[in-house]
Amino acid sequence: MSTNTPAGRQSPQVYRRRRIVVLIGLLAVIIAIVLIIVRPGSSQGGEGGAGASPSTEPTSAPETTSIPTEPTAADGDPCAPEKVVVEAITDKSSYEPGEQPQLSVTITNVGKNVCVLNAGTAAQVFTITSGTETYWTSTDCQVDAIDAEVSLTPGTPVSSSVPIIWDRTRSTPETCSGARETVPAGGASYHLAVTVDGFESAEQRQFLLY
Repeated sequence: MSTNTPAGRQSPQVYRRRRIVVLIGLLAVIIAIVLIIVRPGSSQGGEGGAGASPSTEPTSAPETTSIPTEPTAADGDPCAPEKVVVEAITDKSSYEPGEQPQLSVTITNVGKNVCVLNAGTAAQVFTITSGTETYWTSTDCQVDAIDAEVSLTPGTPVSSSVPIIWDRTRSTPETCSGARETVPAGGASYHLAVTVDGFESAEQRQFLLY
């Protein structure tokens, strides 16, 4: 058998060597591409690594302190108008001939703190009207009026200890020492309003005289 290689054709060893060289070249190219992508030595999210991405965690906004626009109420402060409810009271809604209405007042603190007001007779004004006419006012002929500071506990009504008796007559400062005129009756409608230390009753109390 002849071992000579035909003219123009390389031996198998030569082809194998060429294939190995080509494979080595391809492997070198792949390694180079991987190194470019991975970039050894860089650390994503690692501490101190070159090219580390900045933190994306949200930072909390600084706390703000609200400034109160009104002073906070405290126990023992004077009562505020919106914290006091004054109610005019009569013992009946209608009175037969000869019966005299008994007038009183109830004060309620609707706030959250104990407040103070003057609930003495010197600070109380009872007024009886009918239509547009004023028939009687408690201060027209008042005697021995006193001041009395009262602490109102929230939600606890305070009422007159002794009612005022109305004798069904007209009053003026000029009629305190003489006889006074009797007001109309026969089913006439009257209204009672009360003011205590400048706080006025939200509603008037209606009653009838016969």
